[in-house]
Amino acid sequence: MGERVGYRRVSTADQNTERQLDGVAVDRVFEDKASGRSTDRPALAEALRFLRDGDTLIVHSMDRLARNVDDLRRIVRELTGRGVRVEFLKESLTFTGEESPMSNLLLSLLGAVAEFERSLILERQREGIALAKARGVYKGRKAKLTTEQAEALRERLAGGESATKLAGEYGISRQSVYNYRADEVAATSA
Repeated sequence: MGERVGYRRVSTADQNTERQLDGVAVDRVFEDKASGRSTDRPALAEALRFLRDGDTLIVHSMDRLARNVDDLRRIVRELTGRGVRVEFLKESLTFTGEESPMSNLLLSLLGAVAEFERSLILERQREGIALAKARGVYKGRKAKLTTEQAEALRERLAGGESATKLAGEYGISRQSVYNYRADEVAATSA
């Protein structure tokens, strides 16, 4: 009998993963705090490398493992091909590699439903933001830097300072540094 390995994932750092495997006995847990559509899920990659023949991967639900059907089917197929059982608690499904056509249909169908659900959520979110913007209620995310800080950042960046260094100093991501520069370019060309 192999190890029982749990995988938990939430989309943002402030969300809690505790409920996902609550009351489930596992020998080891891997946890990501990253969007399901992101391919950068280091704990999942580590779990996939860790799992061996005879082990069981236990996941709260299919949408925690993958957000699209192709990715879900690939992961399950690769794991079961190596002799790893895959259990989805919410769906009450277990895959061993010896599935019936019905099991494969359920994997594809339920995976597609999870993907569809996610698309609907994003569509409703975009619609809600558009309506709020039209009413003048939605202003977007609050800027991390004050106007003065943003101006100083742009000047230093234009002066040749490293975006990585500036990001660390201002406590923002490197992409945010580039976004502040892009905001200035957009403002001057408008």
